[in-house]
Amino acid sequence: MSSSIPSSVLATSMRTDTCGLLRRSDVGRTVRLGGWVHRSRDLGGLVFIDLRDRTGLVQLAFGPAWSAAEVQALAAAVGVESVVMCEGEVVAREADRMNPDMGTGEVEVRVHSLRVVGPAVTPALPVARGRGEKMPAEELRLRHRYLDLRRPELQENLVLRHRLLQLSRRYLSDHGYLELETPILTKPTPEGARDYLVPSRVHPGEFYALPQSPQIYKQLFMCCGFDRYFQIARCFRDEDLRADRQPEFTQIDIEASFIGREDILTLAEGLLGAMWREAGHDDVPPQFDRMSYAEAMESYGCDRPDLRYGLKLHDYSALFSALDFAVTTAALANGHRVRGLVVPGGAAWSRKQVDELEALAKGAGAGGLLRLRKADGAYDGPLAKFLTDTAKQTLALTDGDLALFVAAPDRISSPALDRVRQECARRLDLVDEQARRFLWVLDFPMFEQDPETGALAAVHHPFTAPNPEDMAAYPDEPARWRALAYDAVLNGTELGGGSIRTSDPAIQSRMFALLGIGDAEEQERRFGFLLEGLRAGAPPHGGIAFGFDRIAMLLSGAPSLRDVIAFPKTTAARSLFEGAPVAVPADDLAELHIAVATGRRGGTS
Repeated sequence: MSSSIPSSVLATSMRTDTCGLLRRSDVGRTVRLGGWVHRSRDLGGLVFIDLRDRTGLVQLAFGPAWSAAEVQALAAAVGVESVVMCEGEVVAREADRMNPDMGTGEVEVRVHSLRVVGPAVTPALPVARGRGEKMPAEELRLRHRYLDLRRPELQENLVLRHRLLQLSRRYLSDHGYLELETPILTKPTPEGARDYLVPSRVHPGEFYALPQSPQIYKQLFMCCGFDRYFQIARCFRDEDLRADRQPEFTQIDIEASFIGREDILTLAEGLLGAMWREAGHDDVPPQFDRMSYAEAMESYGCDRPDLRYGLKLHDYSALFSALDFAVTTAALANGHRVRGLVVPGGAAWSRKQVDELEALAKGAGAGGLLRLRKADGAYDGPLAKFLTDTAKQTLALTDGDLALFVAAPDRISSPALDRVRQECARRLDLVDEQARRFLWVLDFPMFEQDPETGALAAVHHPFTAPNPEDMAAYPDEPARWRALAYDAVLNGTELGGGSIRTSDPAIQSRMFALLGIGDAEEQERRFGFLLEGLRAGAPPHGGIAFGFDRIAMLLSGAPSLRDVIAFPKTTAARSLFEGAPVAVPADDLAELHIAVATGRRGGTS
C-alpha cells in the first residue's frame, strides 16, 4: 500500500519499522513494531499473530525457544483488533510456509517482548475476512466506520485518493495554476440544486449558503488578475442521492483567463491521463473522442454515452409514416418521432424478457415499447401485419434480430431508449469491462425549455457563455442557442464538465433576464458582486471541474462513492457513524432566531 515510502521515513521513537514493508533483506534485524491484531492462531506450542498497520500485514511468531512464557501467554490471550507493540527478530520463513499473497510473505518476526497498549472489546464487525466470507451489511459498516476503515481494501482506496490529489496538485502547479481558496460561508445563488443554508446568529433571519461550487468566486479571481486558478474544493448540494452522488463532495476546480475551449480540453486530457497512469493504466489516449450533444442524444439517447458497444438509435419516422399503425400514426401527427434500435440475437428472448425491457422504457416515461422480431424468415409482433415490402427492405432485419421502437417526443424517447440500450448490452455481454472510451461531449444547448410554460432554464449554469454564432443567427430564439460548454465522459459516466464563461456584463445580465431574473434591482441584489467584477474589466475566461470522488471510485474499482470517502452519508443523507443530522436543543435554535414548525413530514420542518 505504501511500498514507495522508505521505512526510515515512517520510523518513530516507538517503532523502527512498519508491518507491511519488511522484506527478506531485513532478515537478522531486531525491529520494533506497532499495529492492530488482524487475526491470531494458537497452535499449542506456537502462537501466530498477523499484525496490521496501514502499510500491510506481517506475521508475528511466538514460541518457547525465543519468547518468554508470559509473552507467549499474552499473545494467546490478546483479542483481535487490539493495539499491540512488540520487539523481535526478522527471520526467513521456511520454503513451505511462505505466503505469496503477502508482501511480507517470505519473512516473520520472532517476538521477544509484547505489550498491549490498546485492548479492544469484541468488535461489532470483523475486519479480517476469510476467503468467500460475505461482507457485513453496509448500514452496520457505516455505523461502525472506525472498524470498517481498518479494512485493507478501504485503506487502499483512501491511499489512492491521497496519491491522486497530490498528483493533481503537482500537475496543475507545474502548468502555472495557483491553488487559491474560496469561502465556505457564502451567498445563496442558483446553480442547479438546492442550497444548504446556515443561519447567522449575529444577523437574525439572515442565512449563509454552503457553496454548490466555487463558480462565481473563481470567475472573480479572473477579474482580479489571477489568470490560472485551481482548488481541491469541498462542495455541497441538497439533492437526491444515489451510489455516485453525495451531499458533500470534492471536486478539482480549474479556471483560466485568455484561454479557449481547446486549451482547456488539452489541459484536462493531460490531467486525466496522468491520474489514470498513477492508478496503473497506461492506455489513455492523448486526445479523447469528440461528439456533439445533438449527436449523443440522437444516436445514444443520453449526453454521456457509453461507446464501448454499438446498438445505436435510429429515426424510423419516415418508415412508419407509410404504415397504417394507429400508435405511430397518432404520434407522428402530433409532431413526434418514432425512434428505436435493432438488437442482434434479441429475437431469442422470451416474452417476459422483452416485457422487462418495456418496463424500463415505461419507467422513463414512455407509454410503451413497440417490438418486432424476425426468426426463421418470418416477422412476429404487433407490428408484423402492418409491414409493407418497402418497410421490410428499409428495416433490413436479419434472422435473430429484435427491433424495439418508442413513439413519443424526444424528451421521452431518448431516456427510455437509453435505458433499453444499456440493458440489452448487458444481456448480450457487449460491455468490455477492460476498455476505456474517453469522450468529450460538446455544444450543449444553452437552455432547456419547459414544454408547458415555455420558461427557460440553464442546462449547465447561468454563467456559461452562449455560442456567439447562434446569438447572431437567432437573436430572438434563445432556445436554439448552443452553449460553449463541454463534458468529459468515460464509459457512460460523467467525469466533469465546464464551459467558457460569460465575461461581458451586458450578456450576463441578458442571461439572467432570459432565466426570469429580468429586474435590474433583483439582478443586483442576487448577483451584484459578480456583475460589478465583470464591469471592472473581465478577461475572456473558462474552466472545468472534475468530480474527484467519482474519479477515485472508478480508479479504485469501488462500487460506490461511499467506499472512497472516509465518512460518507447514506442515500438518505444521514451519517450513521456520528448520527447526523440531529434535532437541535430549543435554546440553541432560539439563539439563532429559528422557530421549528411541527406537524409536517418527519414531525418537523
